[in-house]
Amino acid sequence: MSAHPTLPPGRFGDLVGIPLPVVQGPFGGGLSSVELAAAVSEGGGLGSYGAHVHTPEEITALVAGLRAATGRPFAVNLWVPQEGEAEARRAPESVLAGHVERLRPYYEELGVRAPSAEDVRSWPDFDAQLDALIAAAPPVISLVMGLPPRRLVTEARRRGIVVVGTATTVEEAVALEAAGVDAVVASGSDAGGHRGAFLRPVRESLVGTFSLIPQVADAVSVPVVAAGGIADGRGVAAALALGADAVQVGTGFLAARESGASEAHRRILGTPEARTTVLTRLFSGRTARGIPNGFVRDMAAHEEHVPPYPVQNALMQPVRRAAAEQGRPEYVNLWAGQAAALAQEPSAAAYLSALVEQAAGAAG
Repeated sequence: MSAHPTLPPGRFGDLVGIPLPVVQGPFGGGLSSVELAAAVSEGGGLGSYGAHVHTPEEITALVAGLRAATGRPFAVNLWVPQEGEAEARRAPESVLAGHVERLRPYYEELGVRAPSAEDVRSWPDFDAQLDALIAAAPPVISLVMGLPPRRLVTEARRRGIVVVGTATTVEEAVALEAAGVDAVVASGSDAGGHRGAFLRPVRESLVGTFSLIPQVADAVSVPVVAAGGIADGRGVAAALALGADAVQVGTGFLAARESGASEAHRRILGTPEARTTVLTRLFSGRTARGIPNGFVRDMAAHEEHVPPYPVQNALMQPVRRAAAEQGRPEYVNLWAGQAAALAQEPSAAAYLSALVEQAAGAAG
């Protein structure tokens, strides 16, 4: 073995044009950063950026910024809308007022203004976001929580953009391939952040990563990227052995100093406190996995009553931002996968190198 063992790019690496079969998970809500995505891409992986809260103008600027930061491939991620969300944005102000009152103690404690109905209704429109992203033409466009619109697949093929979809079940993976994606991320229930289920309710789509990978690999012909609970080289080697063509690592890169996570968030990752995670709708209105804190425990009784995304996300945005700025982890969305206690806090480049070397060693 060489002094610096490495891994072959595999089918996904060949498809995207990267030398290593490692993808940095895309983080939304300000947790991504151009610096992190560029560092991963420069290191030979695929850096990613979650843009679901960005306006079309911000997406145009983001892609330009990523191109300026790295000459290598990178991905930009969007969330596909789900049924009932558009109607929730248009709900009467009296309905919105009730949701605001539920959160008023937190607005007051953190000294922030409660969002208005206009704040909620002006949330970026997916179709406009997608149009801007297609026009900006990043090397890779990835989606979660749904199928790619036909116009995306058509335009991506015309422009040479790779389209990646995210599946939480075998059925979703099959549907994504039929819809024309170039690769599928098989996201197990171990994964931190938002659950991307779209064919069945989340509670019926909680398949563990290492159960999901071989079944998806058998069911589709496109490259498969394993995601969820992979935080060190042992997990990388195991995922590749089970049939994945690459791995997507989220929490481990979230802990890197280049990420957009707050210091309070990064400080908890890699500690015994990160061994426990829960699924919650409280921060965004869509189900996500994170480390339980004071807010999650205090508001647990309201899990089924909070409005859907993007309404709850807009209502919680000032709370999350103020808590991060004030160093108050009890009110921050501490997204983390089930291997979060294995995370470290080095540079992204050092972490990527360690993943590859340990995985190559584990694979023999």
